[in-house]
Amino acid sequence: METAAERSSRDIRAAIEEKLKEIEERERVRVLCAVESGSRAWGLESPDSDYDVRFIYQRKTEDYLRLDAPRDVIEWQLDEVMDINGWDLRKALTQFHRGNATLFEWAVSPIVYWSSREWERVWETAQAYFSVKTAIAHYCGTARGTWLRHLQGERVSYKKYFYALRPLLAARCIDESHRPAPVLFTSLLDREREKLPQALLQEIDKVREVKRGCGEKELLPQNPVILRFIEEELERWKERLPLLSEDRKADWGPLNRLFWEMVQAMA
Repeated sequence: METAAERSSRDIRAAIEEKLKEIEERERVRVLCAVESGSRAWGLESPDSDYDVRFIYQRKTEDYLRLDAPRDVIEWQLDEVMDINGWDLRKALTQFHRGNATLFEWAVSPIVYWSSREWERVWETAQAYFSVKTAIAHYCGTARGTWLRHLQGERVSYKKYFYALRPLLAARCIDESHRPAPVLFTSLLDREREKLPQALLQEIDKVREVKRGCGEKELLPQNPVILRFIEEELERWKERLPLLSEDRKADWGPLNRLFWEMVQAMA
């Protein structure tokens, strides 16, 4: 028998798929892929977390030849339940060339609402443009920003610990594997369990348990064990990051060929 949680999840997925169809019709585009990108994809949602849906779309051929080019983003919905927006194919391919870590994260999201053969071709080509140094710099910057803005007081949102912990664990994973990191927090943590202090693992588990039952904005006492780990990791990466090799791929050829083939196919 279907549980209430399973029914709710099915209803939300159906609603998201309907929104995507509506976007295709009203914007005259084709959605190539759509995924969950926020705390739900990370397995860190709170009871009041919204759904962060990100999608890549392709316009018709004539739209790519206009002098007054359409915007390269579609911002469709932002409310307490859903945050839906997407990037144009040209923007996505450009950002893959830059090694955009957020886009690579979307591409490996464990929650997929929509996919296509065209998106598989994009991802097959884009993987060669993953940059270890660019990704680690992104994740360290995200963690440092969270630490500075949200983890300095005596009471903090426990959600913010994971907005620092997750990117720091992702940086560790990428440094070892030279591949995009897993999206799920538990997958990242499991990779490091043998290397992290037991006391830290215990505190992370405690904080996760508390977080599951409280609102995202609720402030709770600072956890010194987790805070110390975050600060030490940030300091370690401050020294190590400049030593990493520059590894961004300069060649535009494969991306240009793919873009032209996909645009021609929509003619």
